[in-house]
Amino acid sequence: MEYRQLGTSDLQVSSIALGCMGFGTGTGDAINQRSWAVGQQQADQVLQRAVDLGINFFDTAPVYQAGASERVLGRGLQQFPRDQVILATKFTNRTTQEINDHVSGREHILRSLDQSLANLQTDYVDLYVYHIWDWLTPMADIMAGLNEAVKSGKVRYLGISNAYAWQIAQINAFAAQYDYPQFVSIQSHYNLIYREDERELFTYAQENQLATTPYSPLASGRLAHPFGTETTRRRQDAFSETKYGATIDIDKPVITRVEELAQLHHVSMAAINLAWLQQRVTAPIIGATKSHHLDAVAEAADLQLTPAEVRYLEEPYQPHDLEGVMADNRSREHNWNRYSGQ
Repeated sequence: MEYRQLGTSDLQVSSIALGCMGFGTGTGDAINQRSWAVGQQQADQVLQRAVDLGINFFDTAPVYQAGASERVLGRGLQQFPRDQVILATKFTNRTTQEINDHVSGREHILRSLDQSLANLQTDYVDLYVYHIWDWLTPMADIMAGLNEAVKSGKVRYLGISNAYAWQIAQINAFAAQYDYPQFVSIQSHYNLIYREDERELFTYAQENQLATTPYSPLASGRLAHPFGTETTRRRQDAFSETKYGATIDIDKPVITRVEELAQLHHVSMAAINLAWLQQRVTAPIIGATKSHHLDAVAEAADLQLTPAEVRYLEEPYQPHDLEGVMADNRSREHNWNRYSGQ
């Protein structure tokens, strides 16, 4: 496993992170209550496999299964030395009830952080990620809360997710103005069939030394199976369908080429995607609910795609409209209630 510096921080993270969104059995009745998520025993097997492969970077969030993901991850990581684990969790926007009750952004962040620390059974997190841009909470409140979280020792570094380059530039400039800690990493939606962040976000990240840790590296399984394969995840994940369901025709040539290269190298399609991603970003976040889902990590470690193969994979890509969370981040009309579980 290769290890890389996370932006300007002193964190050395594995070049692949384990996303734990699928931990903590959900009810299936909301976006953040995933029916395909798994319980403690299965999650522990995934964690052990990840550590055996050299993964030290784990990502979760309190909205995943209403905190169950954090709780399962926290219990599972007790078997490993804390200083050998890079632990990331997130905070989301204030709820409508909090806004009505005049709970400030600062207070919301500190409450959320304390609950996450309790869930994770730790007294600090290495990376605290601003999950979704909050149009309805003043930037000053958000940064005041994050500054206090870092000064308290409960947070080592800050990351940001699901935001435009201009938003990240704006909030980092605000942080610099007030001598607050700045964001060191960006978590965004990026894979071979959704590459819109190459237009601006990744250039901004490179020029400002921000790490890139994208989610959905396998497009909810679409890039891990031959085109048109029906999986349990696809049947049960309605939100995933909103991200990829409308682009089937233009995505097919890319998926087909992934399959061709996988056959050529005698590896899984997932391994081809991970090998490509590791040439493009700091650490993609791969989800797993079974230990064998991480076999592709081992395959990718020994796989170096040639420049010609990279061009072959990328050449059929066609521009996409904004999808998923970023489609809603166009204006302040949305406060992400459907993502925060409200």
